[in-house]
Amino acid sequence: MTRIATMMLALAATGTAMAQGTMAEQDKHVKVNEIQVIGSHNSYHAGFAPSERKWMEAHAAKALHALDYKHAPLADQLDGGVRQLEIDVFADAKGGKYAHPKITAMVAKDGLPADPELDPNHELDKPGFKVMHMQDIDQRSVCHTFVVCLTQVRTWSKAHPQHLPLFLLIETKEGEMKEMPEAVKTEPFTKEVFDALDAEILSVFPKDEIVTPDDVRGRAATLNAAITKKGWPTLEKTRGKVIFLMDQRKVEGIYTDGHPSLKGRILFTNAEPGLPDAAFTEENNGSAERINGLVKQGYLVRTRTDEGTEAARTNDTSRRDLSLSTGAQIISTDYPGSEPSPWTPYVVKLPDGLAGRCNPLIAPKGCDDHLLEPVR
Repeated sequence: MTRIATMMLALAATGTAMAQGTMAEQDKHVKVNEIQVIGSHNSYHAGFAPSERKWMEAHAAKALHALDYKHAPLADQLDGGVRQLEIDVFADAKGGKYAHPKITAMVAKDGLPADPELDPNHELDKPGFKVMHMQDIDQRSVCHTFVVCLTQVRTWSKAHPQHLPLFLLIETKEGEMKEMPEAVKTEPFTKEVFDALDAEILSVFPKDEIVTPDDVRGRAATLNAAITKKGWPTLEKTRGKVIFLMDQRKVEGIYTDGHPSLKGRILFTNAEPGLPDAAFTEENNGSAERINGLVKQGYLVRTRTDEGTEAARTNDTSRRDLSLSTGAQIISTDYPGSEPSPWTPYVVKLPDGLAGRCNPLIAPKGCDDHLLEPVR
């Protein structure tokens, strides 16, 4: 090797070390709530099989119009820059409750060809939480069980240890389906069921790979006091970890029962701002003024840019542009950068293909987007 080549390699190595040091230095000063990332809505949703689609077109065209989106496997979404995933879970303590969706029989009754088998590995027969959009009708998922979904996320996380914290939004599904009274009856989310949900999470992710409410609360009297006075942890303490968030506000009281300010719990509730457990809240259709007001107080806020495929069909970017202009930390869409609309140019992504950027409202001075998570 020539002397010049040796010097060039040394300079390259020094540059890499400097870049890593600069990122490490920035991580000491930028907090979890001082970034902005893109999330996918119903990240598990695999869409309808061909004959299921034909059945929906004939019997539930309006519903199909709203549900006509699908996502790639979770790891592919993460590779594409998504940093918030949404997973819907149904309790299934004994297993098998959702193994034989009624749409399969309805497809056959209409004389349509059989679709590919829903669950060739019989994961739905096993006890534990299941992942789907609607029982009996819209069950095709990129991962059928909560444990499998979590395992896929953890596998990706371990392979990319320098990633920004991943937000996993969990929606608990229960209750009757009004559109289909004969559908399988779901199991209610009781305190014991929530204990089981936390346990399933911990069966995949060790606690030291999770940012928990206890971590954020610290010695503060309440979680709300912690985030409004002290603030969230820095990226130095959270890089490579996951943060679990709860979508359904109506079950907040059940989840917090016996766990004041979420003591000992895993998920952050979608709480009414000001309550003791309030650290994360959703403003899916909130005004910029409302969102920014909450962000300035210290809340982690999730908002949505589109719903029911409408914006993607018409290329209406008004809600998208408003959302991205706010300080909302999580911007949720059915059409992230790697999965644009099939009808129009509509897509939701950050500039330069970044996985995250400095929060446009509250990022500290000097925060560099390209040092949050460099484009691979």
